[in-house]
Amino acid sequence: MRLLLALGLAALLTAAGCSKDKDVEPPAVLVKFPETLPVKRLWSEGVGGGKKQIVLRLGLGPAADNGMVFAASHKGEVLAVAVETGHHAWVKKLKMPISAGPGAGQGLVVLGTSKGNVVALDGATGREVWRAHVNSELLSAPAINEKLVVMRSVDGRLHGFDVHNGKELWSVEQQVPRLSLRGTATPIIAKEVAISGFDNGKVMAVSLSSGDTVWDTALASPHGRTELDRLVDIDSAVRAVGDNVFAAGFQGRTAMLALDSGQIWWAHDMSSYRGLVADEDNLYVTQSDGIVVALRQRDGSELWRNQKMKLRRLSTPVLTSTAVAVADFQGYLHWLDKTTGELVARERVAKERVTNSPIAVGDTVIVLTDGGKLAAYRATPRAAAATVAPVAAAPVVPETPAAQPAAEPGAEPAAGSATPVTDPVTPPPKP
Repeated sequence: MRLLLALGLAALLTAAGCSKDKDVEPPAVLVKFPETLPVKRLWSEGVGGGKKQIVLRLGLGPAADNGMVFAASHKGEVLAVAVETGHHAWVKKLKMPISAGPGAGQGLVVLGTSKGNVVALDGATGREVWRAHVNSELLSAPAINEKLVVMRSVDGRLHGFDVHNGKELWSVEQQVPRLSLRGTATPIIAKEVAISGFDNGKVMAVSLSSGDTVWDTALASPHGRTELDRLVDIDSAVRAVGDNVFAAGFQGRTAMLALDSGQIWWAHDMSSYRGLVADEDNLYVTQSDGIVVALRQRDGSELWRNQKMKLRRLSTPVLTSTAVAVADFQGYLHWLDKTTGELVARERVAKERVTNSPIAVGDTVIVLTDGGKLAAYRATPRAAAATVAPVAAAPVVPETPAAQPAAEPGAEPAAGSATPVTDPVTPPPKP
């Protein structure tokens, strides 16, 4: 039922996007800029046999643990490669439709399927350790600690499994609206609680030991006359920094909450279905309209915003030592300076969309495209590069933007207004 509702939403958005009654703003066209951050492609691999995969908007993204990167395809292939070299450690072929994960930690690699199966593999060998089952599709990676594996399912439940044998220890539920975006938030574990966002706009913290609800806070309340207006999904992972939790929701707010009570300390109207990332001082949010915004953690004040990738359907941001990295619907990976928000590097991974969040291991960013291409890029600041390897490097050649393909019909809905892109751009093709 949820899939049908999601498809219905897509159809409505497509109809709105292709309407002849009014013009639709196209995605921003990429333009040249001074590339000041040297980027090196380390390796690339195909996941899923190299065949083109069906785009189902699944929760399949890379995960890293103990110097290894793990990735999976919907057809059941799970791949483990070394972060530094891309060397294969193992390949496991599961005869099941993988739709969530992998998540990695405590020596395990945990995945979910479209039919509600949860499978844990040994991270070193790929051997199956245990298997569990829930009564709903799984669309997000798990959170793992030394005691529990925590997963969100599409039916609004948060499940806690014993990390050693997969026994379900507890399950809690939030109400699911009649219409919601396709996807579920990835839970996190912070101190003694598991925290996750839900499709009804709430953030909930659950005791790891008992499964009891510690707090339950509405980040946003549905409002408006239509079902589309009333969407307030939290489909991205919250972030915990010290004693605070940061969350962002679609057609809702970005807010700071107290980890112990769920009390909201500050909140700003800001729509995001991809979410945010945090360092020690700041937050970096990918808005629904493709604008990337940096906020100060302590009070939510805005530090900068970058509008040069507006409506390019950006991924969740990830952080390196000096940059914020995001991927887009045409397979480009962009690096923005943490301090100023200016673009400092760009690479094209493949001519296909990146829906799920890249990951960062130090200054190495690893991305999995919707078509199954897994690639790693290292972006090393020039000063650090000179210190580590004082060898004359080849000059960085500025990228010449190729002709942009037509924008996909039915781009995801965007909320809020933004200042137009001011760079000189060529007229994009009509949707």
